[in-house]
Amino acid sequence: MTSVRNAGWLALILSSALLGGALISQYGFGLYPCEMCMWQRWPHLVAIFFALAALMFRQTSLAKPLVIAAALAILVSGLIGGFHAGVEYDWWEGLTSCASNIPAGDNMLDSIMNAPLVRCDVAPWTLFGISLAGFNFLWSVSGAILILAMVATARKDSEYV
Repeated sequence: MTSVRNAGWLALILSSALLGGALISQYGFGLYPCEMCMWQRWPHLVAIFFALAALMFRQTSLAKPLVIAAALAILVSGLIGGFHAGVEYDWWEGLTSCASNIPAGDNMLDSIMNAPLVRCDVAPWTLFGISLAGFNFLWSVSGAILILAMVATARKDSEYV
């Protein structure tokens, strides 16, 4: 049997790791995010907030709904990642807009003209044919299901411990 606290820790660690990995790939390896990549990050931030709140209120009846909310936010990120991966693999049409990171500079026009254009339908990196969006789908959906299962099977007498 598991506890709601363990599920909260899993939600916090999973979302922090996935968001941290996205930030490292962006700032450490120059893999600039497209618009749909950015969409996947917001639910992980929300999940981190809910998981931290659940851990802070672990001795109260708020813990369980907060962990469930964190799991649902992780699931949303995973579903967005699944949609994005489908766009990258040409399974369906995606968005028509692209994203660009415009660095701040003295000459704004030069900054705009030299900014990298990031397409949503092209995976900038893959491992075994799976893109970053695909990995987010796999990890987030699996993790959300595991967290929800942990909450569902938590023992009543150790639910908040």
